[in-house]
Amino acid sequence: MKKGQIIEGIVERTDFPNKGIVNCKEGVCTVKNVLPGQRIRAIVNKARSGRYEGRLLEILTPSPLEVESSCPHFGCCGGCMYLSFPYEESLKVKEEQVRRLLMPVFSTQETGCQFEGIKASPAIFGYRNKMEFTFGDEVKDGPLSLGMHKRGSFYDIVSVTDCRIVEEDYRKILRCVRDYFAVLKEKGAGISFYHRLRHTGYLRHLLVRRAAKTGEILIALVTTTQTAELSVESGGEGEQEILEGFCKKLSELSLNGRIAGILHVKNDSLADVVQSDETKILYGQDFFYEELLGLKFKISPFSFFQTNSLGAEVLYRTAREYIGGYLSSAPGEDGKTKKDKVVYDLYSGTGTIAQLIAPVAKKVIGVEIVEEAVEAARKNAELNGLHNCEFVAGDVWKVLDEIEEKPDVIILDPPRDGVHPKALQKIIAYGVDHILYISCKVSSLARDLQIFLAGGYVADKCVAIDQFPWTTGIETCVLLSRKNIFANHIDIQ
Repeated sequence: MKKGQIIEGIVERTDFPNKGIVNCKEGVCTVKNVLPGQRIRAIVNKARSGRYEGRLLEILTPSPLEVESSCPHFGCCGGCMYLSFPYEESLKVKEEQVRRLLMPVFSTQETGCQFEGIKASPAIFGYRNKMEFTFGDEVKDGPLSLGMHKRGSFYDIVSVTDCRIVEEDYRKILRCVRDYFAVLKEKGAGISFYHRLRHTGYLRHLLVRRAAKTGEILIALVTTTQTAELSVESGGEGEQEILEGFCKKLSELSLNGRIAGILHVKNDSLADVVQSDETKILYGQDFFYEELLGLKFKISPFSFFQTNSLGAEVLYRTAREYIGGYLSSAPGEDGKTKKDKVVYDLYSGTGTIAQLIAPVAKKVIGVEIVEEAVEAARKNAELNGLHNCEFVAGDVWKVLDEIEEKPDVIILDPPRDGVHPKALQKIIAYGVDHILYISCKVSSLARDLQIFLAGGYVADKCVAIDQFPWTTGIETCVLLSRKNIFANHIDIQ
């Protein structure tokens, strides 16, 4: 194969997260955004040391597994990958991706690891509790769009007005906001979306969060501070009047849930990220409540919380089952009962896991770098009447040196890139009997597991959990045990 060459072939499989392995007469090429069983045409854009990568040009024949998609945006929007597969088939693809990455790691340990397959999400449509929509245009100089990035494009935005993975309230809010600003733009109000190349424009994102259990909704309009071009026909103070109209339009919507707050977030960062330089409450409050496994959580605009509330219950119930036995009232091999056990919850977010574990531990210490999330965790623990939780703000690998109480059990739920290398060594040095590792990126997990295994641990049990139906995302949960207390392991099935 040569760079620029057009190839045709069958997608043998897809590796995590979306790398299609394509067999063609010239050899094997990796092509993104394809599905197992499809016959495709692609152009080779990388050829290096016998490895080839291509860009999809055309799907010649669909996969035998494909069915008609329930979403009109499928194939154009970059959000969902497996929406044309039956759900059970998408689970098989994800389970195999996890196996392919983790089995080589598990095979290096003397004892096997019990791989428990993949657990389905309780809800496969309308499951997301958070969406970050982007303002833009679908084609250059086209009408105003608000939605998701077009598949394979950094600039083009598809207005996902019929998105299937969110509840109907999201779709109503998206249409309302897009239409409101489109009309203002047509009237010459100086409304423009933020151009990511020129770094000019006003409208950036629309953040919507909705609790699955309580139905409370938080809406945040994210803009720049570039207001010089804003004007309205009435001659008022451009931005203020525009924001008042924005709130009025939202208040007129008939929703299944209830709007708890509407916010205006200012963000002048050059990076295409949803963050706050300044946040102003336009209506209501800047938080809402969600419930998980009998506990109540106060969630702010940017605090981390699993995006699938019902799926999160499956994940956290699994975590509690995996680690709960080692926090039981019966004395362990070290002679300690649950009243003596100290648990570290590292990368604790808003303290969800910490609070679910707290009833069966002496104390849980959560560490999280986002101060807003730490403050929310403290309030959540107080809200749930849990007085044996302590939350510390800071980077895990630095904070570990400052905590005086040593752990008996460690729970890890790091960001996508995994655990910081310096933190890994400090975690291993504690020599705790059991570590529970929850990961949202299985390739990072595979890398970190190699370090743990080299540091004297073995993988006991592992399971994948589909927190993100139809997308490429997978959650994975692994229980690690220190070698000298490890027993009764079985081979990978």
